[in-house]
Amino acid sequence: MGTTPYSLRLDDELRQSLEREAAIEDRPPAQLAVRAIRAMLEAKVAKRAAVEVALEQADNEMFISAEAMNDWIDAWDTEDEGPAPRADMTPDRS
Repeated sequence: MGTTPYSLRLDDELRQSLEREAAIEDRPPAQLAVRAIRAMLEAKVAKRAAVEVALEQADNEMFISAEAMNDWIDAWDTEDEGPAPRADMTPDRS
């Protein structure tokens, strides 16, 4: 895979933070910037995929109630922690 030069304008504070982190890691600032951009883009792709799955589930009338979700979250890091809740409701078609 080839590379292409790309110019960015950074405010002074961001530039200084990038340069400090690059010095700590003993890497060029551009390498850290590329890794950060790549991580951000991968996170956006993953988020879009999760939204698409959720929309597909909603289209198939698969919903988890707020109560079930909150009960599950409240049980995190307790002896009662269990698997993620399953769909327990359908949309009101009235």
